[in-house]
Amino acid sequence: MAAARVAAGALFFDEHERVLLVKPTYKSYRDIPGGYVEPGETPFQACVREVQEELGIQPSIGDLLVVDWAPHPREGDKILFIFDGGRLSPETLSKITFGDGELAGYEFHAVEELDGLMIERLATRVSSAVTAHNIGRTLYLEHGRTLPT
Repeated sequence: MAAARVAAGALFFDEHERVLLVKPTYKSYRDIPGGYVEPGETPFQACVREVQEELGIQPSIGDLLVVDWAPHPREGDKILFIFDGGRLSPETLSKITFGDGELAGYEFHAVEELDGLMIERLATRVSSAVTAHNIGRTLYLEHGRTLPT
């Protein structure tokens, strides 16, 4: 029986449809807000909690964009969820704080820039989540990619 680690994050956009990427203090690459699901918590609840802990804001979190079966060679089986955080207003952006010390900042980037800012498997997953946002439906992924049809 699989015993996968589960994580959830949110994809936020600005008025130019660029994606919000955070700068973790403990990684050399960009990420999206999110983290691991705690025992007894749903992926959606984990997403809401992580956004509040990492960014200090409580925006509405929308529909599931992608679920990705993405085993990691060193960390084992993983199931990763990305939810649609929608467009963040200038007012909400002005309230972002980094209270837990995990993040050093954030920036918005065009989807075409993700490959140079994130590790490959994460950039692929986030690009797929942008596609899901644009087409208005959830995508199932394996290793960040949709299955061949």
